[in-house]
Amino acid sequence: MLTGGNVNDCTMFEQVMSGICIPRHPRIHPGRPWRRPARVIADKGYSSRAIRAYLRRRGIAATIPERRDQQAGRLRRGPSGGRPPAFDPHIYRRRNVVERCFAHLKQYRAIATRYDKTGQSYQGMIDLATLLIWL
Repeated sequence: MLTGGNVNDCTMFEQVMSGICIPRHPRIHPGRPWRRPARVIADKGYSSRAIRAYLRRRGIAATIPERRDQQAGRLRRGPSGGRPPAFDPHIYRRRNVVERCFAHLKQYRAIATRYDKTGQSYQGMIDLATLLIWL
Protein backbone atom coordinates (compact mmCIF):
# COMPACT_ATOMS: atom_id res chain seq x y z
CA MET A 1 0.00 0.00 0.00
CA LEU A 2 1.63 3.21 -1.17
CA THR A 3 0.40 6.53 0.23
CA GLY A 4 1.65 10.07 0.40
CA GLY A 5 4.35 11.01 2.85
CA ASN A 6 1.92 13.09 4.89
CA VAL A 7 -0.46 10.16 5.61
CA ASN A 8 -0.15 8.53 9.02
CA ASP A 9 0.64 4.81 8.78
CA CYS A 10 -1.93 3.72 11.35
CA THR A 11 -4.80 5.12 9.25
CA MET A 12 -4.06 2.54 6.55
CA PHE A 13 -3.64 -0.40 8.96
CA GLU A 14 -6.86 -2.22 8.08
CA GLN A 15 -6.29 -1.87 4.34
CA VAL A 16 -2.77 -3.27 4.68
CA MET A 17 -4.03 -6.17 6.79
CA SER A 18 -6.75 -6.97 4.25
CA GLY A 19 -4.12 -7.13 1.49
CA ILE A 20 -2.04 -9.84 3.20
CA CYS A 21 -1.73 -13.04 1.20
CA ILE A 22 0.78 -15.64 2.44
CA PRO A 23 1.02 -18.54 -0.03
CA ARG A 24 1.18 -22.03 1.43
CA HIS A 25 3.68 -24.65 0.41
CA PRO A 26 1.68 -27.03 -1.81
CA ARG A 27 3.23 -30.25 -0.47
CA ILE A 28 3.23 -29.33 3.22
CA HIS A 29 0.07 -27.21 3.59
CA PRO A 30 -2.18 -27.52 0.54
CA GLY A 31 -5.08 -25.13 0.27
CA ARG A 32 -5.87 -21.46 0.07
CA PRO A 33 -3.24 -18.89 1.07
CA TRP A 34 -3.33 -17.49 4.59
CA ARG A 35 -5.08 -14.14 4.88
CA ARG A 36 -4.63 -13.74 8.63
CA PRO A 37 -1.20 -13.67 10.30
CA ALA A 38 -0.74 -15.30 13.69
CA ARG A 39 0.78 -12.17 15.28
CA VAL A 40 1.33 -8.48 14.55
CA ILE A 41 4.44 -6.79 15.94
CA ALA A 42 4.27 -2.99 15.71
CA ASP A 43 5.69 0.11 17.37
CA LYS A 44 3.92 2.59 19.64
CA GLY A 45 2.52 4.49 16.67
CA TYR A 46 0.04 1.64 16.15
CA SER A 47 -1.12 1.59 19.77
CA SER A 48 -4.76 2.64 19.51
CA ARG A 49 -8.08 1.23 20.65
CA ALA A 50 -9.30 0.85 17.08
CA ILE A 51 -6.30 -1.20 15.96
CA ARG A 52 -6.33 -3.39 19.07
CA ALA A 53 -10.09 -3.98 18.67
CA TYR A 54 -9.63 -4.86 15.00
CA LEU A 55 -6.93 -7.40 15.85
CA ARG A 56 -9.04 -8.89 18.67
CA ARG A 57 -12.05 -9.27 16.33
CA ARG A 58 -9.91 -11.15 13.82
CA GLY A 59 -8.21 -13.30 16.48
CA ILE A 60 -4.72 -11.97 15.80
CA ALA A 61 -2.25 -11.70 18.68
CA ALA A 62 -0.71 -8.23 19.05
CA THR A 63 2.68 -7.22 20.40
CA ILE A 64 2.39 -3.44 20.50
CA PRO A 65 3.83 -1.37 23.36
CA GLU A 66 1.44 1.04 25.03
CA ARG A 67 2.10 4.78 24.70
CA ARG A 68 2.75 6.74 27.89
CA ASP A 69 -0.33 8.92 27.47
CA GLN A 70 -2.48 5.79 27.18
CA GLN A 71 -0.88 4.34 30.31
CA ALA A 72 -1.49 7.57 32.22
CA GLY A 73 -5.12 7.74 31.06
CA ARG A 74 -5.76 4.15 32.07
CA LEU A 75 -4.21 4.71 35.51
CA ARG A 76 -6.11 7.98 35.94
CA ARG A 77 -9.43 6.19 35.42
CA GLY A 78 -8.54 3.77 38.19
CA PRO A 79 -10.29 0.40 38.34
CA SER A 80 -12.56 1.34 35.43
CA GLY A 81 -9.50 1.97 33.23
CA GLY A 82 -9.07 -1.73 32.59
CA ARG A 83 -5.95 -3.81 32.56
CA PRO A 84 -2.91 -3.06 30.42
CA PRO A 85 -2.65 -4.89 27.08
CA ALA A 86 -0.40 -7.93 26.97
CA PHE A 87 3.13 -7.18 25.79
CA ASP A 88 6.03 -9.62 25.40
CA PRO A 89 9.41 -7.86 25.10
CA HIS A 90 11.10 -11.02 23.81
CA ILE A 91 8.77 -11.21 20.82
CA TYR A 92 9.07 -7.45 20.26
CA ARG A 93 12.82 -7.82 19.72
CA ARG A 94 12.15 -9.58 16.42
CA ARG A 95 10.89 -6.28 15.02
CA ASN A 96 14.48 -5.12 14.49
CA VAL A 97 14.66 -7.19 11.28
CA VAL A 98 12.07 -4.95 9.65
CA GLU A 99 13.70 -1.78 10.97
CA ARG A 100 17.08 -2.86 9.56
CA CYS A 101 15.43 -3.49 6.19
CA PHE A 102 14.04 0.07 6.22
CA ALA A 103 17.50 1.38 7.15
CA HIS A 104 19.03 -0.44 4.16
CA LEU A 105 16.39 1.01 1.83
CA LYS A 106 16.96 4.54 3.15
CA GLN A 107 20.60 4.30 2.03
CA TYR A 108 19.26 5.03 -1.46
CA ARG A 109 18.73 8.76 -1.70
CA ALA A 110 15.84 8.56 -4.15
CA ILE A 111 13.88 6.42 -1.66
CA ALA A 112 14.77 8.43 1.43
CA THR A 113 13.75 11.77 -0.09
CA ARG A 114 11.02 10.49 -2.45
CA TYR A 115 12.18 12.25 -5.62
CA ASP A 116 9.76 10.31 -7.84
CA LYS A 117 6.53 12.06 -8.73
CA THR A 118 4.34 9.02 -9.35
CA GLY A 119 3.67 6.06 -7.12
CA GLN A 120 4.55 3.66 -9.91
CA SER A 121 8.06 5.07 -10.39
CA TYR A 122 8.62 5.16 -6.61
CA GLN A 123 7.56 1.50 -6.36
CA GLY A 124 9.96 0.70 -9.22
CA MET A 125 12.82 2.36 -7.32
CA ILE A 126 11.97 0.35 -4.21
CA ASP A 127 11.96 -2.84 -6.30
CA LEU A 128 15.34 -1.93 -7.81
CA ALA A 129 16.85 -1.15 -4.41
CA THR A 130 15.60 -4.42 -2.90
CA LEU A 131 17.09 -6.34 -5.82
CA LEU A 132 20.44 -4.60 -5.36
CA ILE A 133 20.38 -5.33 -1.61
CA TRP A 134 19.44 -8.95 -2.26
CA LEU A 135 22.26 -9.47 -4.79
